[in-house]
Amino acid sequence: MSGYLAFDYGLRRIGAAVGDDITGSARPLPTVANAAQPDWAAIDKLIREWQPAALIVGLPLDEDGGEQAITEPARKFSRQLQARSGLVVHLADERYSSRAADDALRDARSSGAMSRRVKKGDRDGQAARIILEQWMAEKHP
Repeated sequence: MSGYLAFDYGLRRIGAAVGDDITGSARPLPTVANAAQPDWAAIDKLIREWQPAALIVGLPLDEDGGEQAITEPARKFSRQLQARSGLVVHLADERYSSRAADDALRDARSSGAMSRRVKKGDRDGQAARIILEQWMAEKHP
């Protein structure tokens, strides 16, 4: 079984999720802080804990596939992640992942599956989950 960690890079928070090939599904993990730099201690801890086969970083693109202001910082994060971890890092198109995360959270609240209020980091973790599930579906049909 191959497990993966995915990250949804943001300037304030980095969403994280873990998933595997067997189920093809993923689940959100606690959000990682990103101020002047990512909370590398928290990221290193996730990598040690989950021992993934590879890492996936969402690549923010606009609707036409062009780069946004945050695209290069996300690429830089992926390069740093690869250098620090020694693991293969895959970039995954993350278009519409935040919208899908909002929809998933709204559905969870309305169905009663989520009884508490939505927190800021919830969207980031759900977006990382969606990025990872899409990547696994595309790369491992």
